[in-house]
Amino acid sequence: MTDQTRCDHDTSGEWAVEARDLRFTYPDGHLALDGVDLSIRPGERVALLGPNGAGKTTLMLHLNGVLLPTGGQVRIHGTPVAKDSLRQVRRQVGLVFQDPDDQLFMPTLAEDVAFGPANFGVGSPELAERVGEALAAVGMTEHAQRSPHHLSGGQRRRGALATVLACRPDILVLDEPSANLDPVARRELAETLLTLHTTMLVVTHDLPYAAQLCDRAVIIDEGRVVADGAILDILADADTLARHRLELPWGFDVGTMADLSDRTGRSLPTG
Repeated sequence: MTDQTRCDHDTSGEWAVEARDLRFTYPDGHLALDGVDLSIRPGERVALLGPNGAGKTTLMLHLNGVLLPTGGQVRIHGTPVAKDSLRQVRRQVGLVFQDPDDQLFMPTLAEDVAFGPANFGVGSPELAERVGEALAAVGMTEHAQRSPHHLSGGQRRRGALATVLACRPDILVLDEPSANLDPVARRELAETLLTLHTTMLVVTHDLPYAAQLCDRAVIIDEGRVVADGAILDILADADTLARHRLELPWGFDVGTMADLSDRTGRSLPTG
């Protein structure tokens, strides 16, 4: 496989995420995105890979209007991301940041989970129902009344995910979800994410974790999409990984993951 390899995507119907010639320049003149083209189908799980400074987080922040393009366009379910569509887009796209403390700031976890939907106008009794469902989805019901600051790192990560799930987004975007987690917390979060039936974009340097969660991978480097394909094919292409400063950990066996995928129909967590 070579750079710019792409999946044979179905071009019929509406894309969940569509970026066309997306460009973004920071105020200091740094060109972070340089003509990104990316389409994601509803329900698809995509890993966004790349070295530090490649533009991954900048792209992520365009998907719900935290940043707006300096050129090109992003569409969410056909709606352009623009100042006058931000409320609608943010109902559809939920961002889970790398640091859960960016999303947990209320006295209790339940109040944090309620904050987002309440700001979208959801009131009782639906608000309580959403909080309960979101906490149950991430296995945190028993911690609802605890202070987020008294939770473990893995529990805070799942709590941050619950704050987004309570808003019932169609598209879930996760920034480095496995960062700083111990092996058990890492596995528990993967198991939670695999139960969700949303379109998912996972921004990560953790290639094995990406393989657990996603069927497709996109590599971005220097603000451009340089490879796009089935994730196990991408991970098996050592030349492409090396060219873009990506590396599998010692002992990771792409062939074993491929065998698991063949037998089960999808990539599975390996521990």
